[in-house]
Amino acid sequence: MDINVVNALTYEDFVKLFGNVVEKCPLISAAIWSHRPFKDLADIEAHITEFILSLPDSGKEGILRCHPDLAGRDLQSGTLTRESQEEQSQAGMTTLDSAEVLQMYRLNSEYKERFGFPFVICARLNKKADIVGQLSERLKNDRAVERERAIEEVKKICRLRLRNIVLSDIQTKL
Repeated sequence: MDINVVNALTYEDFVKLFGNVVEKCPLISAAIWSHRPFKDLADIEAHITEFILSLPDSGKEGILRCHPDLAGRDLQSGTLTRESQEEQSQAGMTTLDSAEVLQMYRLNSEYKERFGFPFVICARLNKKADIVGQLSERLKNDRAVERERAIEEVKKICRLRLRNIVLSDIQTKL
């Protein structure tokens, strides 16, 4: 997709198209729309990153709380966003056996109890064994370190979602 097409989008179409590049946070897309014209995909990503990094810690944690648990209730009930469903599926989270589901439930619960937000990892860049290992390992972090680590993962997810949108046909997304 040509960047000129992106820059010509109405506010409503821009938010509709980019509203879930950060999970369930269309406010971010709404906030960066006014920065048009964008030079390229990297410019859009830079504005999103700048917005996220400008937030206080409570705002960053709010973004993290918008993410679903991996292999959690939303996956089991079919209420994940389309993007999260695809990402969890690619990582193998949709094919867990009952013992693995219980392990993920236990680890997700422990993580949320410790940090106050769900575990976030770029599922598209990991497989289930890596995810379980990272979840176990990151439980050892302190809250500030983990918040920043999770925001780094949000940025990876955002980058891949942006590329998915911009490198595909815009007409199929609207």
